Amino acid sequence: MKTERILTMAQAISEAIAQEMTRDEAVFVMGEDIGSYGGIFGATGGLLDKFGPQRVMDTPISETAFIGAATGAAAAGLRPIVELMFVDFFGVCMDQIYNHLAKNTYMSGGHVKLPVVLTTAIGGGYGDAAQHSQCLYSTFAHMPGIKVVVPSNAYDAKGLMTAAIRDDNPVMFMYHKGIMGLPWMSYLEGSSNAVPEEAYTIPLGQAKVMREGADLTIVSLSQMVQKAMLAAQELQGQSIHAEVIDLRTLVPLDKEAILKSVRKTGRLLIADEDYLGFGLSGEIAALIAENLDTVSLKAPVMRLAVPNVPIPYSRPLEQFVIPQVADIVQAAQALLVGKLARAVAA
Repeated sequence: MKTERILTMAQAISEAIAQEMTRDEAVFVMGEDIGSYGGIFGATGGLLDKFGPQRVMDTPISETAFIGAATGAAAAGLRPIVELMFVDFFGVCMDQIYNHLAKNTYMSGGHVKLPVVLTTAIGGGYGDAAQHSQCLYSTFAHMPGIKVVVPSNAYDAKGLMTAAIRDDNPVMFMYHKGIMGLPWMSYLEGSSNAVPEEAYTIPLGQAKVMREGADLTIVSLSQMVQKAMLAAQELQGQSIHAEVIDLRTLVPLDKEAILKSVRKTGRLLIADEDYLGFGLSGEIAALIAENLDTVSLKAPVMRLAVPNVPIPYSRPLEQFVIPQVADIVQAAQALLVGKLARAVAA
């Protein structure tokens, strides 16, 4: 019997890139410390030894320059994968992203394809303070012309990365540091799972039911999915059956998967590590509000997200602002107050 091969998310992403570089000579990688270092979070480990410095290129710390170069290379027929260490750093090169990469296919009438994959690390939870701990995926999802992928586990990360590289549109591929499986950083172990050796794709815009349930729906993505799964397990012991939806991608957003689940459960909890204001949680809440003709709610939609404050350096404060497993459990219990009260009375 063949033993399942367990990979970390970092290993799965690197393997997907290597397989696509082997399959298609137009694919190359560049970015900060992606060569001999293998990427600060391991997403390009081993690629330099396999493909050499002509296809795995360390760049200067000049984000505008190398993201602009990737846009030009893609317009010329190549398929760049570009890593910028932290999503927080994209501020210095936003013009290249939202005015050029995201818009030039539209502005050319579809004549210019820009198959660029921008990879970056997101998330907090390890004391790296306000300038290295944001998620910001809602910021990029707000911009027309760019797809946004945010995996929660190694299997999905490989399939989604392969699909992103093959896509003819620009794709933002965001991985949470807390689930990459790095030996020097604690991580939620559910993110490392069985990954096939062969190449495969997961369609962008296809959410996944991670756990079925009938009492409430928990919608999440990235590391928060792993927290939601732990919360659902704890809730199971209280006879609360939570359905957990992993969005996988924000753009495209699998709206029907969300609606289908909430139609079944009648209750929705959105667990998000991005900011609460003007973000993913509000977008999904609006989706439900706009479909109340087909969705019958048993309780108001509940949102868990980071309050509109910078991520603190202090560990107790950081743990306070970023939703934790206990917060998800408490929010779910609050949604089920009526059900719990009836159970106690019985």
